[in-house]
Amino acid sequence: MLFSRALIPTLKEAPQDAKNASHTLLLRAGYIRGVGAGVYDYLPLGFRVLKKVERIVREEMDKAGALEILMPALLPSDFFKETGRWDSFGPNMFRVTDRKGSEMHLGPTHEEIVTDIARREIRSYRDMPRNLYQIQTKFRDEPRPRGGLLRCREFIMKDAYSFDTSEDGAKASYETMRKAYCNVYDRLGLQYRMVAADSGAMGGSTSAEFQVLADSGEDAIVACNSCNYAANVEVAKGRLADVSADSDSAEAPLEKVATPGTKTIAGLVKLLEIPAAKMLKAVFYQYGEAEGAAPPAIALVLVRGDHEANEVAVARALGVAEVTMAAEGDVVKAGAIPGYAGPVGFTGKILVDRAAAAVKNAVSGANEKGTHVKGLNRGRDWDGEVKDLRLAAQGDGCPNCEGGVLQAYKGIEAGHIFILGTHYSAKMGATFLDQDGAEKTIVMGCYGIGVSRLVAAAIEQNHDKDGIRWPASIAPYQVHLVTLGKEPEVNEAAKKLYDDLWAAGVEVLWDDRDERPGVKFKDADLLGLPLRVTVGAKGLATGQIEVKARTESDPKKAELVALADAVASLKARFS
Repeated sequence: MLFSRALIPTLKEAPQDAKNASHTLLLRAGYIRGVGAGVYDYLPLGFRVLKKVERIVREEMDKAGALEILMPALLPSDFFKETGRWDSFGPNMFRVTDRKGSEMHLGPTHEEIVTDIARREIRSYRDMPRNLYQIQTKFRDEPRPRGGLLRCREFIMKDAYSFDTSEDGAKASYETMRKAYCNVYDRLGLQYRMVAADSGAMGGSTSAEFQVLADSGEDAIVACNSCNYAANVEVAKGRLADVSADSDSAEAPLEKVATPGTKTIAGLVKLLEIPAAKMLKAVFYQYGEAEGAAPPAIALVLVRGDHEANEVAVARALGVAEVTMAAEGDVVKAGAIPGYAGPVGFTGKILVDRAAAAVKNAVSGANEKGTHVKGLNRGRDWDGEVKDLRLAAQGDGCPNCEGGVLQAYKGIEAGHIFILGTHYSAKMGATFLDQDGAEKTIVMGCYGIGVSRLVAAAIEQNHDKDGIRWPASIAPYQVHLVTLGKEPEVNEAAKKLYDDLWAAGVEVLWDDRDERPGVKFKDADLLGLPLRVTVGAKGLATGQIEVKARTESDPKKAELVALADAVASLKARFS
């Protein structure tokens, strides 16, 4: 491709709403353009990257024995109503009504639709195992689309679904997909961890995420420094060292303490000179919708002052799909004072994390403005339902081995695999006849990869201050050919090299523009192709060209290659 003929609208500065590296660089380098909140055009370079990611995913799915299909994006409501997800998916689903008044929606995921295929087409145990997959656009009405391609309202996803006669068969299909996913991320050249995860709205039992490690990731994960244990903090079960040094001491009397203007744990630590681990942090969650004029259901969740509440665990404890932070007005109506809240005198539902429940003579809010209490003890002064409600954290003991300690990482969820069991097949009547002629329910698995998200995740892990550093497997082109000067011999040499490289199977973007060398070099760094090859009169005088890897940060470190050997040399680097 000739740069002068291409559509590569580079920008000196990214729009102000671009906060993370991938969003900024994809916009600046002319890979994508925003159409609306969480909706993007893929310009030619961006589309080439997307298609390369798709190709790798498709090849590994096909190699694993999965069969590609394509399901519709516009779906009637009947299928989601059949499983109860028409209501449980809530406002995250785009809903539409056709001209006849029928309820429809844009597909956020396709478990129901593929299960319908299975119940119509799979009749016998002889028809399994089967794995059907598609690469298709999904739609979710994200409340806060952000991060460019990392969290969109319209995105490209590969979703696969396995069908087996038994739980053991489903586990074998799961293992096949696990290996295929590892192959995908290895071929993409990404650093990643497979971590235990929550099944969320998809349902099912066994669940694991593939997290691309990046400091900008919005997912928190922990991994043991001694064994292979790794998990999303939402499901991690860290062993906690006993920090309640006075756990065997006598209960102190309950004492009110004036704490005007002190509404944070950090402020209390400084004022009272008491460690955060001896405090109870009060967090209020709304669960369920308010009916009519009634206030919403509010629960008080207590965790230790040095811990954070796990909203997934809280929702599970309350028996709901999700919870949201309660508004201050609703907290007041529930009988608590924001900033000074605690369990004393609170008559609503109280959940307490196991670590917080063990704290003796604790400090918490007194439910009076400007006041906290010391000497607080569960059982004597308050009570609540004890559950595991905190997020695992750096330094917790590993739950899988004796001496291991959990280390914290940030990650970008780029894939998720589940064993669904009969979660959907039982509800939708997807059955088969076994070897004895008995009717049994199909056992399912579900496997998703965020194809468009991987484009962004690759940049989050591979960039510097000057631009993108694409892994070779998904770079839009492999070589960025730059010509310096207007001499005919420079153009002739570059044209021959360009043609010969394409003939040898090496993809080349040739910057043939009439621009200053500095502009060309800056654009080359910004676009991030693996190799920059420079042809100039000075080098040609000695029969040489300059080759520089994009991963080489020192501008002075470039390799001189004989022009006569250039095609073979460059091709070998991508073999």
